[in-house]
Amino acid sequence: MRLTRLTALVLVCVAAAASAGARADECSTAVISGAAGVDGRPILWKNRDTDQLSNKVVFVADAPYSYLGLVDADDASGRRVYVGLNSAGLAIMNTVAYNLPGKSGEASDLEGTIMADALRLCATVEDFEKYIRENVGPGLGSRANFGVIDAEGGAAVLEVHNNGYKRLDAATSPEGYILVTNFSRSGEADKGRGYVRFDRLTELFRGDEDGKYSFDQILGDFTRDLRNPYLSRLEPSGRTKAPADKPQFIYTQHTIDRGSTAAAAVIYGAAAGSDPRNATLWVILGEPVCGIAVPLWVETGEVPPALGGAAAAPVNQESMRLKSILRPYVDDERVEYADLARLESRDGTGWLPVLLRKEKEIVERTNRFLATNPDRTAKAQFQKQIATEVLETLKGIK
Repeated sequence: MRLTRLTALVLVCVAAAASAGARADECSTAVISGAAGVDGRPILWKNRDTDQLSNKVVFVADAPYSYLGLVDADDASGRRVYVGLNSAGLAIMNTVAYNLPGKSGEASDLEGTIMADALRLCATVEDFEKYIRENVGPGLGSRANFGVIDAEGGAAVLEVHNNGYKRLDAATSPEGYILVTNFSRSGEADKGRGYVRFDRLTELFRGDEDGKYSFDQILGDFTRDLRNPYLSRLEPSGRTKAPADKPQFIYTQHTIDRGSTAAAAVIYGAAAGSDPRNATLWVILGEPVCGIAVPLWVETGEVPPALGGAAAAPVNQESMRLKSILRPYVDDERVEYADLARLESRDGTGWLPVLLRKEKEIVERTNRFLATNPDRTAKAQFQKQIATEVLETLKGIK
């Protein structure tokens, strides 16, 4: 599973591009083992924070495994993936870990390429660990936490830098899950980023009474959370109904949903030993409070046009339109101020309840649909229909 000569050449080229303009990516994520899932199925979640706000989903037919991947809109190849699911039921995501060691002159910022390699080559967490072990070195290009789940009960985080890694297993953790932002537990203490978001993640997960989590709970509530745990302005849910007659701004630099959130993905994995085709990728293109989740399956071999395409995805464009209303300022000083009155106002004019109702309906319909044991063709038609409905719903919000 060592990198091929061609792949190594690609890594060198990407490293050169990255060094010309490295991104300060920050994400909020969780790896939830089957033991902590409501029905024994693992869950992988990522809110992707990046300055590349135009995202889409691609399907890549490859061997031994094909995959779905969340990518930047200008990536036609699907060889730089930031969260994905493959035909073996393996799902992977990452967060940059700013407190892991890095050396000048070594490759960097190649996590997207690493994850694309993992999706086409790996079936299990053990496969991915082997891939990392065989490729550790100055050309790896990693300083990141990788969250991975599989269809054999695996659920783990690998904290990886060019010259080493540490594996943490969600199933053997006291809570049955691992929360991750932009520091590694094995890295330098009190360095890195995302400590405020980590504390809020901890509040959210510990606030669940039975310690069992569902994919729709993550989608509906956690991805859209706007509460800063060090401030008390908002209700505990992270949302509040604002007066409709004037803006009510909050500062979101340290919240889970924020101005740099480009997308959210929740992979509802296959239970240990079950058919990996049961795994579902739920994706919200755009900032979560401006979007609606769509279910996707690798088995279909395609992505609905509303979520993919050669350039910007139509759903992402509509979500970005709402984002421009929610966040009217684009300068560096004010870009993280969001107007809560646009989301949920006292007179019922905010759009968030509309999005949440539609998403709840989609989740319920999807559960009923999957209970019929649909074939590949039916799944392809269903995901296309849902994506079309989501696009129309977003277009209808003014």
